[in-house]
Amino acid sequence: MSGTEGRLGREPSSAPIGRWLPILGLLRSYNRGWLRGDLIAGVAVAALIIPKNLGYAGIAGIPLQNGLYAAAVGAILYAIFGTCRQISMGPSSGLAAVAASAVLAAGIANEADAAVFVAAITLVSGLLFLVLAVARMGWIAQFLSRAVVTGFLFGAALDVVIGELPKLTGTDATGSTAPQELWSWLGTLGDAHLSTVVVGVIALVVVFGLRIVAPRVPGALVLVVGGLLASWLFNLGEHGVALVGDVPSGLPEFSVPDGELLWDNVGTVLTAAVALLLIGFSQTAGDARAFAAKHRYQIDINQESIAQGIANTGSGVFQGMPVSTSLSASSLNDHAGAKTGVASIVSGLTVLLTLLFLAPLFSALPKAVLAALIIEAVVFGMMDVAELRRLARVQRFDFWIALLAIVATLLVGVLAGVVIGIAVSLLWLIAVTTHPNMPVLGRQAGSQAYRDISAYPDDEQTAGVVVVRLDGGLFFATADPLEDRIRDLVLGSTSVTDLVLDCEGINFIDSQGSAKVAEVVQLTEESGITLRLARLKLAVAATLEREGVLEQIGMDHIHGNVYEAVNAHDAEVSDRREPGSG
Repeated sequence: MSGTEGRLGREPSSAPIGRWLPILGLLRSYNRGWLRGDLIAGVAVAALIIPKNLGYAGIAGIPLQNGLYAAAVGAILYAIFGTCRQISMGPSSGLAAVAASAVLAAGIANEADAAVFVAAITLVSGLLFLVLAVARMGWIAQFLSRAVVTGFLFGAALDVVIGELPKLTGTDATGSTAPQELWSWLGTLGDAHLSTVVVGVIALVVVFGLRIVAPRVPGALVLVVGGLLASWLFNLGEHGVALVGDVPSGLPEFSVPDGELLWDNVGTVLTAAVALLLIGFSQTAGDARAFAAKHRYQIDINQESIAQGIANTGSGVFQGMPVSTSLSASSLNDHAGAKTGVASIVSGLTVLLTLLFLAPLFSALPKAVLAALIIEAVVFGMMDVAELRRLARVQRFDFWIALLAIVATLLVGVLAGVVIGIAVSLLWLIAVTTHPNMPVLGRQAGSQAYRDISAYPDDEQTAGVVVVRLDGGLFFATADPLEDRIRDLVLGSTSVTDLVLDCEGINFIDSQGSAKVAEVVQLTEESGITLRLARLKLAVAATLEREGVLEQIGMDHIHGNVYEAVNAHDAEVSDRREPGSG
């Protein structure tokens, strides 16, 4: 990394204004040699995202130009407030699926009303981002496990694909769930419109074929240009092929979404906003860290929350849709030579120019072509087969959680699937937290190391001594399980004289945990068992001292490690056996 680039990485944190507006810190140290790469990357990314965002708007069920509004606003605002230089911010297939499900849940059928409603949930999600950023609570996004996200996105992709099938055949389908809609569509195949089917099949072959044969070629751009040319050359509209209709030119206007519409559907709005928050933040934070690590500079995760919040708030008030990082666009931005957020600004401005001068051209795009574009986007953007295989190989429980999320999403809908996914994640977290691992330990022969006896059954155990380790914090959720474990180990045996509690895994303890240790002290005393603590951390020891527990146990029963604790038992036994002792 050059010295100039190194200064660029430090500038945003060195000045207060640069901290809140990172783009200013970057521009102060901007090297004109980077401009060429930023310009090329910006235009290249715009060529990729313009056709894709038409598809994302189609998924959400809003006018196509609104997808471009979000792409332009999201890219420009993130470049101003974000700290990652390579990220491209804009709509994504996953967020579009959540928005579409919210529209369906609210019972909105009119496209104009759907656009207002999607802008409203986008605005609310942006405000939630800002609240979490101010409160420094971005960690909340971690409550949605990766297994659940993988399953939810896969199920949402299947739901979107099924919803697009009627456009490929020129028919209609009904149903409140994906399986019902699929069954309805299968029943309409006898009425399929031949010209539409031909257009749809060719579009699918082109976009998927390019992805496989020439992955570097922007298949979405080729498909849109080819679809427009075919529409004009063969007068597809006159042959009964449905077209997307009027796409007006012009820039987005500032407009605050209707408050009454928000209030009438407050439950759906809040649910969708939380879903957008969890999915969007997990995507952006992960991608930002990856690019920062690759190019050896630092990012500010809290500032990333602010940037995404402002980007979504801006998209909401400019008639857009939810935005987050696009990995494909960000990767292209990186490979094309983007050095700073200037590349993202160039992308946004290019989209605005397209809206001003080229938007009406998209009016002649066949709906079947748009459907093929959407299907390709969700199949490759949301169906992570490799991750499902990894889950099945590495941790089968995670794999079943992902499958549960897929099934839930298909049976109850995308938005309800997110709610179920959040609930499953929280239940999973509670189950893991309240059932900490508490292994009995044995000594490795010829060493001072103590290990889990269930994994190493040949390790040595000292007669009369039970060594147990708590792997996790000792607090209200784990206090009772610890007592239950100790009762099972020592009260069921008359041969146990010493209990050694290995505290290495106890990183923190609350008042309930310290009170529970006091109860354990009393329990062992009443049973004639000596309690010893080993490897006690300073912060935990301080809490136990304030509780008076250390005084109860006795400082001579607090040991630096398990080996010392067991040796202390052996020494006491030897003293009792010596003639005249005691």
